[in-house]
Order: sequence, then structure tokens, then C-alpha cells
Amino acid sequence: MLLVAVVAVRLASRSGLPTLLLYLAIGVAIGQDGLFGFTFDDVQLTQVLGYAALVVILAEGGLGTRWHEIKPVVPVAAVLSTVGLLASVFVTAAAAHLLVGLEWRQSLIIGAVVSSTDAAAVFSVLRNVSLPRRVTGVLEAESGFNDAPVVILVAAFSATGPVDHWYELLGAMVLQLAIGAAIGVAVGWVGAYGLKRVALPASGLYPIAVMAIAVGAYAAGAIAHGSGFLAVYLASLVLGNAKLPHRPATRGFAEGLGWIAQIGLFVLLGLLVTPHELGDDIVPAIVIGLFLTAVARPASVVLSLVPFRTPWREQALMSWAGLRGAVPIVLATIPMVSGIADSRRIFNIVFVLVIFYTLVQGPTLPWLARRLGLDQGGPADAADLGIESAPLERLQGHLLSVSIPEGSRMHGVEVNELRLPSGAAVTLVVRDGTSFVPLPATVLRRGDELLVVTTDPVRDAAEDRLRAVGRGGKLAGWLGEQ
Repeated sequence: MLLVAVVAVRLASRSGLPTLLLYLAIGVAIGQDGLFGFTFDDVQLTQVLGYAALVVILAEGGLGTRWHEIKPVVPVAAVLSTVGLLASVFVTAAAAHLLVGLEWRQSLIIGAVVSSTDAAAVFSVLRNVSLPRRVTGVLEAESGFNDAPVVILVAAFSATGPVDHWYELLGAMVLQLAIGAAIGVAVGWVGAYGLKRVALPASGLYPIAVMAIAVGAYAAGAIAHGSGFLAVYLASLVLGNAKLPHRPATRGFAEGLGWIAQIGLFVLLGLLVTPHELGDDIVPAIVIGLFLTAVARPASVVLSLVPFRTPWREQALMSWAGLRGAVPIVLATIPMVSGIADSRRIFNIVFVLVIFYTLVQGPTLPWLARRLGLDQGGPADAADLGIESAPLERLQGHLLSVSIPEGSRMHGVEVNELRLPSGAAVTLVVRDGTSFVPLPATVLRRGDELLVVTTDPVRDAAEDRLRAVGRGGKLAGWLGEQ
């Protein structure tokens, strides 16, 4: 199944569809209505494993998020994932109640469940589209932030139904988010501080330690009655931007775990669904999804972005980019575990809605980006350097392995033009399989791999300078690259 899922990634990349659809199809194919007739109906196990998978997926997303790209848009994403989320929940719930005839409690649960966007679904269809950093930053940060408040809302509606006083629910949500955010940042900072100052005996231990710290942040947030999902995302965000030793290896390890989590989660959800029971819920799902896509999501985006004067083209793309993925289907198991009336129908409606509108929105999202003039035409001009650091504890230094990718503006720069800080030096260059000690006048080329030795005090400054030259070339300082 893992091998089939890996092949499915290739098929999805060619078709422009999110891989979640193929993984779900694999689960349905081996389920009770599929080819193998395997019966699986353990909702509680699905929820537990689903939460575990979401923790790993959020950790991988946080580790791969660049803070300098999302920092300018964090206020926008924060408002969109809170105020905009609440607007989407209640507008969608009203449509489910008035148009489909569901009870208010069921309507609120569905409204909350389907209002969460999914980063994996969004970026799997945008991987070949180069969008402005502001747009990608907002979508990426929103998908990381909005899981936490959605989980709180769904759990509250499923446990007690609509509360008597809306401000009690709002206050509880704000408190849980604040606790989760504080714990996530604290755990991430302490973990990064320790990993940068302790030389582990094997490089393979660093990725394990990073993932353990991220999962520990979730546990700490949950124990403190805060948002564990927000804690793990923020802790991973801190760790991913802390210039840890062996960062590329850690990123690759986390990405592999993320793929396994996605594959296992979607196949499991495909197993849980019973296709022959979906017939009566197809029309309600399409109606609710149409209102969500055409009214609720655009309204939440416009309401949230009014104070920030976002251009209408970007608002239009963000409205259409509200793709749903694994999170809504996992959250739809909460009312089933809680024993809410007609909870199986809620699950079926959410399942059909996610599948149908992913098929509609996924392939058309790159086309819409081009029509709105937001596709910048291929990859960014300057690719970022791949820098891996290995601590030299006894020598009180660091060994930086630097890879110059295609598109880097370090191509054509002489070694002496790098202007590295005192205490850092390029000691070796590997080019076309041949290594040599560079001279000050040696011209660097794309595809080169450099070995840079630095002392502890200037390690960060040396890496910052290398990245600046990679983005801005030899005149990086004059061009404002820091």
C-alpha cells in the first residue's frame, strides 16, 4: 500500500489533483464496498490515529515554514483564522439549517468542521505556480493557525451543543489558544537552545530529537488544557527557523514522516467510509459546499482583510484557495465518538463535500491564479541556499555544508566577494565530483558545494551572509539583503 501510495503521488502531480483523493480512493478500494471487502468501523481508533497523524503533519508544516516569509502577514493570517473562521462557521451553519433542514446543533458542527483549510491540499496543487510571497504566506500561516480553533469549536459543539452564552465559548477558545501559543513558543525556544549547544554522537539523532520536541509541545499544551495543535505548530515553526545542526536532514526526515502520516490517515479515512450509504447525502453536501465556497469563504476573507487593504485579486484567490483536506474528515469523527444524533450523516456529508469540492477547486486553482495575474511565471528568481551545519564541540566551531542551487545569485561571485565575517572561511569546494581548496579569486558556480568552517561566535552571521549573497549576489548589502 505504501508503494502504491508513492506511485499515486506521481500521478497526482501530473493531474494537478491533491494526493489526498488518491489515498482516499485506495482506502475505499480495499474497504467493505471495494475490491477486497475489508470491514473497518472503529471510529474511536480512527480519531486517535487521526489526531496523531495531524500532530506529525503540523510539525512537518511548521518545520518547513520560513518565518521571514510569513512574518509580514501573521496579523492577516491570525485574523483570517479567528474572525474569518467564526464568520465562515456561522454562515455555513445557517445555510445547513435553512437550506438542508439540519438541526442547529448538527449545522454548527458541520459549519465548524468544514471551515478549516488544509495546507497539504492547497500547496499540492500550487506547487507549480509561483505566487507572490504575501499570498503564499497568508495561505500557509492560515492553514497552520486555523486547525486549533476549529478543534476547540467542534469539541465544544459536540460535547454540550450550542452554549447559552456565546462569550463563554469565545473566552474559552481565546484562553486555550493563548496557553497553546505560549507553551509552543517556550518549548520550541528551549529545544532549539539545547540542540544548538549539545553535540549529539550521531547526526541521525537530531531529526529524532526535533520531532520528539515538537510532539512534546503538543502533549504539554494538551495537559495544560491549551491548544496542543497550536503548540506543536508554533514549536515546530521556532525549531525550523532556529538554524539547528543538520537542518536539511531534519527537514527530510520530517517530510518523510509527514508523507507516511498523510498516507496512513487518508487510507484509514477511506476505509471508515461506507460508499453505499452516501447516496442520500450527496445533494445536501453539494448544497452546503456550494454555499461555503461561493458565500461563506469569500465573506470571511473580505471581512478579515478589510483592515489590511488587500488587493481584490489576492482576496479572490484566497477565497477560492480554501481547500479542505484531512482535517475536516478527522474532525467529523468527534461527534461520532461523542454519540451525537445523526453523527454518521454528518461524517458522510463532510466526506462528500471534501471530495467533490477538491475535484472542483483543485484543478482550477492554478488557472485562476494565472487569470488573476498572480502567477509570477515559474520558480522564484533566486533560489535559497541549502546549508547544513554540524557542530564541532571540542573545537568550539561549526562546519557548514553549502549547496548552490540553480537560480542562486551566488553564481559568478568570487570567494573574496562573499565578505564572510572574521572567523569564517571557505575551506573546500566540490565541483563536478572534484574537490579543491579555493583561492580568494575562485569564481563560484551553480551546483558547487562549499565547506565553510566558522567559530561559534560568528556562525549565525556567516550563515546570514551566505544566504544574503545567495539572494542578492555580490551587492547583497547594497540591495538591502541582510
